[in-house]
Amino acid sequence: MSLRTLESLGSVAGKRVIVRCDLNVPLKDGQITDDGRVRASLPTLNALINAGARVVVVSHLGRPKGEPDAQYSLAPVAQRLSELLGKPVAFARDTVGESAREAVAALGDGDVAVLENLRFNAGETAKDDAERAEFAARLAELGDVLVSDGFGVVHRKQASVYDLAERLPSAAGLLIASELGVLERLIESPERPYTVVLGGSKVSDKLGVIDHLLPRVDRLLIGGGMLFTFLAAQGHAVGASLLEQDQLDTVRRYLREAEEKGVEIVLPTDIVVASKFGADAEHVVTGADAIEQTPFGASGLGLDIGPETATAFASAIRGSKTVFWNGPMGVFELAPFAEGTRAVAEALTAVDGLSVVGGGDSAAAVRQLGFSDDRFGHISTGGGASLEFLEGKKLPGLEVLGWSI
Repeated sequence: MSLRTLESLGSVAGKRVIVRCDLNVPLKDGQITDDGRVRASLPTLNALINAGARVVVVSHLGRPKGEPDAQYSLAPVAQRLSELLGKPVAFARDTVGESAREAVAALGDGDVAVLENLRFNAGETAKDDAERAEFAARLAELGDVLVSDGFGVVHRKQASVYDLAERLPSAAGLLIASELGVLERLIESPERPYTVVLGGSKVSDKLGVIDHLLPRVDRLLIGGGMLFTFLAAQGHAVGASLLEQDQLDTVRRYLREAEEKGVEIVLPTDIVVASKFGADAEHVVTGADAIEQTPFGASGLGLDIGPETATAFASAIRGSKTVFWNGPMGVFELAPFAEGTRAVAEALTAVDGLSVVGGGDSAAAVRQLGFSDDRFGHISTGGGASLEFLEGKKLPGLEVLGWSI
């Protein structure tokens, strides 16, 4: 791995260091409900603080429309960061305006300021290169160097991720270096048996990662909404469950290729089927080949893997030396349909080797279900970025930092 790291910047004492974090945390009523990404940023921020840098934190949050929107303000994040760092953190009410300039100018060595949401500026996510570059130029005026540490956005060609790194001396932070170290092990030197667990709603979201990993893994466990396309490809009726008709031929190809390569694809043998989508829905457990034979008939909706499958998946996971998991096994947000995801998470904590939770909904699930981060080998901060890395795609936010495999 070739990547410019913090050491390549030399002394940062007294320098204004812009740190591109990924602080895109979930908020409810203005309160952070999962501060995992804030905590993940701490090692890099503390290293820079201790080195005497003047730290300028930038991030996006949510999907505002390129203009200020109070519900997406980073103010609660700045407050939480102050609590976790144990020191005051200034907050600028804009990103490249007067408030930002004043906040940065007031920094002393070892001080920290957070600027308002990058996506309040249309230039951050603009498809037009000139518009993006113009916003990056205004950001660059606020710093002397850039530390890129938002792994969750390195697959995006955005102003603060790509263009800014071309304008300022730049390097990857500790979080990005850590993420890459783990993900490269999954591709280049996984200890075997190597099991990949895939869930989530759609097969189409996972096409690239299945293509890239199928020749590399020993076992592939399929759950979540995507399992029904696999069942349908085998000729089973799936009722009103999520089904991607246009992916049936692709799934049949995966099943053939797995057999040819000696890769075991493990599909559910039982399903939790509900009368409707809701926590109060009637539900029953039935065989994966009998989804339409429940009292709900063809309107039955599969919302989780069943207990028999959960036990089988857990056994396969515990018997592996390397496990990568991306995507919940069911609708974990609704208590009656969270047990499959819970069983997978619990099994990952017992892996005698490397267990990786691949960010996104999987990371949200383990925290919502009460698992602490330190029970897993690694929890990625970037679901989409993790998948694209494992697909072998070029990631602009890494390439601009000198990364190559």
